[in-house]
Amino acid sequence: MAHHEAPHKDPRKMGIGRSIAVLTSGGDAQGMNAAVRATVRMGIYTGAKVYFVHEGYQGLVDGGDNIKLATWESVSMMLHLGGTVIGSARCMDFKEKWGRLKAACNLVKLGITNLCVIGGDGSLTGANQFRTEWSELLADLTKAGKISAEEAKRSSHLNIVGMVGSIDNDFCGTDMTIGTDSALHRIIEVVDSITTTAQSHQRTFILEVMGRHCGYLALVTALACGADWVFIPEMPPEENWEEHLCKRLIAQRGRGSRLNVIILAEGAQDRNQKPITCDQVKNLVSKKLGFDTRSTILGHVQRGGTPSAFDRILGSRMGVEAVMALLEATPETPACVVSLSGNMAIRLPLMECVQVTKDVTVAMTEGRFEDAVKLRGKSFQNNWDTYKMLAHVTPPEMKSNINIAIINVGAPCAGMNAAVRAAVRVGIIQGHQMLAVHDGFDGLANGQIEPIIWAQVGGWTGKGGSNLGTKRHLPGKNIEQISLNITKFNIHSLIIIGGFEAYLGGLELVTAREMYEELCIPMVVIPATVSNNVPGSDFSIGADTALNTITMTCDRIKQSAAGTKRRVFIIETMGGYCGYLATMAGLSSGADDAYIYEEPFHIRDLELNVEHLIEKMKTSVKRGLILRNSNANENYTTQFLYNLYSEEGKGTFDCRMNVLGHMQQGGTPTPFDRNFGTKMGSKSVLWLTDKLKECYRHGRIFANMPDSACVLGMKKRSLVFQPLASLKDDTDFEHRIPKTEWWLRLRPILKILAKYDTVEMDTSEVAAMEHVIKKTGLVKGGKM
Repeated sequence: MAHHEAPHKDPRKMGIGRSIAVLTSGGDAQGMNAAVRATVRMGIYTGAKVYFVHEGYQGLVDGGDNIKLATWESVSMMLHLGGTVIGSARCMDFKEKWGRLKAACNLVKLGITNLCVIGGDGSLTGANQFRTEWSELLADLTKAGKISAEEAKRSSHLNIVGMVGSIDNDFCGTDMTIGTDSALHRIIEVVDSITTTAQSHQRTFILEVMGRHCGYLALVTALACGADWVFIPEMPPEENWEEHLCKRLIAQRGRGSRLNVIILAEGAQDRNQKPITCDQVKNLVSKKLGFDTRSTILGHVQRGGTPSAFDRILGSRMGVEAVMALLEATPETPACVVSLSGNMAIRLPLMECVQVTKDVTVAMTEGRFEDAVKLRGKSFQNNWDTYKMLAHVTPPEMKSNINIAIINVGAPCAGMNAAVRAAVRVGIIQGHQMLAVHDGFDGLANGQIEPIIWAQVGGWTGKGGSNLGTKRHLPGKNIEQISLNITKFNIHSLIIIGGFEAYLGGLELVTAREMYEELCIPMVVIPATVSNNVPGSDFSIGADTALNTITMTCDRIKQSAAGTKRRVFIIETMGGYCGYLATMAGLSSGADDAYIYEEPFHIRDLELNVEHLIEKMKTSVKRGLILRNSNANENYTTQFLYNLYSEEGKGTFDCRMNVLGHMQQGGTPTPFDRNFGTKMGSKSVLWLTDKLKECYRHGRIFANMPDSACVLGMKKRSLVFQPLASLKDDTDFEHRIPKTEWWLRLRPILKILAKYDTVEMDTSEVAAMEHVIKKTGLVKGGKM
């Protein structure tokens, strides 16, 4: 499919005279409401009429009051709600042709020719079938005299866009489906609670999570809590697994662990496709090993609760993209599904995704388990490889004589410990000796360095802060002392985990290589900071946890404002000069604006905001939320904004101010940060192992090429190593931020969803259709 010819269309006129209906179908998932809200508001912004279809396809068939015109205000106060506000139902009638005829008739009568479906693969397949037989349905309706020829002509074709809402993340083609991240939040809360009691009693815990055909939740949970074993449908355990499992549990206890955790997907099976159940595993462990064993089946707890920040942003981005896709569709465009790859919103042909999703099931049935894992996509495969490496390898007898030191630098953040744990364990598996450096570069200069072993990092994945201790100081004056200690402790390579200081410190060490030969060792910087301001990476470890903390606080604040009415809250977030937290929290909490340093604002902008809020108080939504990044502007401080708003809002609204402070740095890491930290930690050690082999000359390590000191970062869709030196050009050193920041593209969405009319939306990065089949290359047979 070619790129769109005119990328800079003005979205504000595209929807005039068009009607869009939005429905949620199948199982519910947290974040669906964010998608509904964004679809409605973006639709209204483009000039289209938007309709809610209540109770999924059943509402489409029954018509009447089930199909209602949505307004801007009707989607207010729903971002933070779990499930789906417009209701969902399993619908048998729609599977019959007479049901689809009724549904088509209801749409034609209302002049709706664009349908946005949020659901699982069943719901989306149904939508595609509806679209394919649309002209046939119209012909039948005209013949039966239910609609006039004029009406049929006016609704001659139906456009369909899907968004995947499913907590199992079982839809191929997207990294994350709406609801998956929130389900992981629920599961991890339970795992954390269970592990504390299991530690007290030296127990083995077996936890069953959802996922009938897909092991994603189980796999990521296992990574995020450092489980000893995971059972997933895509990759059944080898024959004789019972013996392996028992050996593994005994080995863990032998290494000093007081508990064992086993995660099981509800669809777990063995190589002969016989189900593996919680009870079966429990009986095996308690009878064969005599361990005190408990099992818990999580069930529907995973589906409910408040959506995470990630799911709200995902739903919002998908909703906006879905409206654009509907309005740009032609009768020739195949039905598409809007999905996420890395941090990019992309469009994929719906039926290709459904096909690959079905191929996974076929591969599992035919016992082609390696293929099943491949078809699930790159992100699933990376998770599986990381899990296998961390859980199922015994450290080698032969040691490598290599010493790798790990250091934490800058402010502490959630997820640092997960990265340290993964690095330590993968290092030990590679045969290296791992060294812990306490208290940042100061500790490296003062010789606070000691070996760290497998058992020491047990249970670190879920711990917030930094167990190694961290300081903000740079190597600076201590470079000589540091180089002496590198020789004294025989350090062959260095992993630096931290924020902007870690990046700067890495650069200082690289620059000093000319003077100190001892610093010619491979180094890698892993970005970890709530501010998300490290050049070379779209995401930093810790930012997701901070974002959820801010979002949760904003929810509570909005709730109090909804009670008192006519109140505007001004909230200051962390982030230095980087506006990531303020912008993303603005999106996930439905703020009216977020002031940041990267997008300069002037007195006229502040006036516009006040006018906007005064107008808003005339509607039924009588509250406002404004976010300000801590260094957004040196003169327009949070206190200044509070004074300005209080004065200008007199008689219309009153104002309150909150500075969130250090609570944003603390807390238990979210599933994303645990998983991200684990992957970054293991990947960095594997890279260093290869680099060390490259740099080994005449019995010693010597690394002075730029590519021997890198930042490991997430770029668009993959984890990449970039030389520290090459990132200098993209760094604003004075303000400690990268010069290019991908998330600035999301700023217009924040404005549009907060009802500003004069938003410039850059549609030049319009998502063209991408093909799934070509990427996986595993589908045999003819064309789709």
